[in-house]
Amino acid sequence: MVFWVWYPTPLSSALGVTHILFILLVIDLVLGPILGFMVYKEGKKSLKFDLGVIISLQVIALIYGIYSIERARPVWLVYYANGYEIVQKNAIDNTHIDKALKEYQKPSWLRPQFVAIQTAQNIDQHNDDVFEEVLGGISLAQKPERYLDINQVKLQIRQKVRKLSELKKYNDESKITVTLNKYPQANAWLPLKANAVDMVVLINKEAAEVIKIVDLRPWH
Repeated sequence: MVFWVWYPTPLSSALGVTHILFILLVIDLVLGPILGFMVYKEGKKSLKFDLGVIISLQVIALIYGIYSIERARPVWLVYYANGYEIVQKNAIDNTHIDKALKEYQKPSWLRPQFVAIQTAQNIDQHNDDVFEEVLGGISLAQKPERYLDINQVKLQIRQKVRKLSELKKYNDESKITVTLNKYPQANAWLPLKANAVDMVVLINKEAAEVIKIVDLRPWH
């Protein structure tokens, strides 16, 4: 569920969820049995109580871990300005969610969806956007009321895509070759901004369609 649905590869690396899941597994699959072994003693009067406490702690850790992972899962992959930005569920600005189109008011329970941002309609709105992003720390990508269908910005995507040759500035050439050989239909790319590791979105320029998110660096 985590690696195939909520955090499809390579988004788990982009958002750093692997170490959280690892800690969860250590608590439930390692520490639990070790503690059980430590308190176990045949004929011990409090054995049932001790084991019950350990099991309860494991269940609590499991529930809390899954809750945290679900809350932080990527729900929107937003085309914004010159590239894409990952928006996690707990980062959505719901202040004006009632103004968002119905399909963007609630994120999917499955894989993250691609959307685009509606640009400012006038200079005042543009200034407000800049002010809120710089001083308030809230990106336009976090505002569902500004979302629109990704197909409506295909022209902008075609104009902003970068040449595949530029990837050589930031990545090992052999890794680029191996990656691109898997996706021959990709002939351009755009950066993907994430909170742990920024990655690359491979694009088919003519169709302005996403081919694949790959674990390559878009900059130094």
